[in-house]
Amino acid sequence: MQPQKPRIGITLGDLNGVGPEVVIKALADNRLLAMITPVIYGSAKVISFYKKQLNIEEFNYTQVRNKGQYAPKSINVVNCWEDNLEINPGKASKESGKAAFIALKQACEELKEGLIDALVTAPIDKHSIHSDDFPFKGHTEYLTQFFGGESLMFMVSDTLRVGLVTEHIPVREIATAVTKERIEAKLKVMDHSLRNDFGINKPRIAVLGLNPHAGDGGLIGQEDEQLIKPVVSDQKNKGKLVYGPFASDGFFATGSHMKYDAVLAMYHDQGLLPFKTLAFEEGVNFTAGLPIVRTSPDHGTAYNLAGKNQANESSMREAVYRAADIFKSRNEPSTEK
Repeated sequence: MQPQKPRIGITLGDLNGVGPEVVIKALADNRLLAMITPVIYGSAKVISFYKKQLNIEEFNYTQVRNKGQYAPKSINVVNCWEDNLEINPGKASKESGKAAFIALKQACEELKEGLIDALVTAPIDKHSIHSDDFPFKGHTEYLTQFFGGESLMFMVSDTLRVGLVTEHIPVREIATAVTKERIEAKLKVMDHSLRNDFGINKPRIAVLGLNPHAGDGGLIGQEDEQLIKPVVSDQKNKGKLVYGPFASDGFFATGSHMKYDAVLAMYHDQGLLPFKTLAFEEGVNFTAGLPIVRTSPDHGTAYNLAGKNQANESSMREAVYRAADIFKSRNEPSTEK
């Protein structure tokens, strides 16, 4: 018998951003239907609007009438809200933010119920979606609370994987947020994910320093000597292949990242700037450490491109492929020692 295709839930994100466009373009590739059963959470009206806007004729879908009953050889659309919502490409609004949250919440509930196998999220606008119901800084924080666990924002491509110790916090708070306990926790999640989600039996992990030149022996701050180095040494004593701390500028400039299976950065821009420079079109944001699989493209709503048929769907397509691959990897015998 043929193995069941993974059911991949896909939220449309902010309906006035490029989310609907990249979802439609990615799923227009019929090869995906041979691998997965896509389930779009949003609205058939939004899909129809952008289908016409993009002049894509060969994009057929089935509206889900009964909860959890999907057409395995079709693109399925779950209507999450009433279809009288106004669509204004390129314009942020509280209405579009509320719709994005409704779709996300329903997808998460059905993922928890086992009606879908993994989740891919199109970009949201953090200001539009923010409310009493969504007091979070982004998808990662919401999903961590909803499903539980120690999450890791893990940017991945075929050639580069970068995880973050701290995520969406102000720069002035980074130094106090970087603690031994936090570094250890993120390394544990990263190591587990590399083994179980990516099938790497003995992962090699590089750890970046916090300060310029990784502190320069204590001349430029004490965090690298007092916090990061002891964690790296302790990991080595436990038999883990963990190295560093490395000065991030020279590390990426010399191609040293190619020697490792993953890199742990201390803060958002330290990790995402080189990642998006080196792997933007094929890069994917993966939330490691959760009991569920969630990926997303590595770009935002891009309101300046919305409705213009200019958005590149490569990262969204990779996010769908990656979600399916990780789901399959998790359901194979564990490689963890």
